[in-house]
Amino acid sequence: MDPTRTDATDWPVILRGALAGLSLIVPVTIARALLDQDVTSSNPSGWVYPLFILILAAYVLAGWVAGRGAPQAPLTHGALAGLGSVVLWIPIRIVIWLVREHGRGLVSGDRAALPPGQVFGALVISVGLGMLGGILGARARRRAEEPAGSSRPAS
Repeated sequence: MDPTRTDATDWPVILRGALAGLSLIVPVTIARALLDQDVTSSNPSGWVYPLFILILAAYVLAGWVAGRGAPQAPLTHGALAGLGSVVLWIPIRIVIWLVREHGRGLVSGDRAALPPGQVFGALVISVGLGMLGGILGARARRRAEEPAGSSRPAS
């Protein structure tokens, strides 16, 4: 990245991070859809919680990839990559809704496929965890680039 540019946002790095997050979100979403198929409303599945943790990990992964690719601005790149993974997931979720969800509203109703509150929550959480991932990715890159024999000053 050219340090003289005034636009310090590296969009290919952000896209790469968002796609990394999406690569984890898609299989988790498919697994959740398959597990929900066998579960009635009176018998909730315990798989919801580990799958939710994997979705959160996908946001961190998106930020980590972007932060590692752009360590000069890890918070910006991580936040945008996390956000991008959700934005890229929404059309996939709509396709799943079109194929599978007969009689269920997309954004309204008792069991909406994409309730606005949940979408907003996903956007906010993805930004925060993307930023965390961005910091961790930038730190990992800095550590990988340190000379083998260098010692770090004590803090």
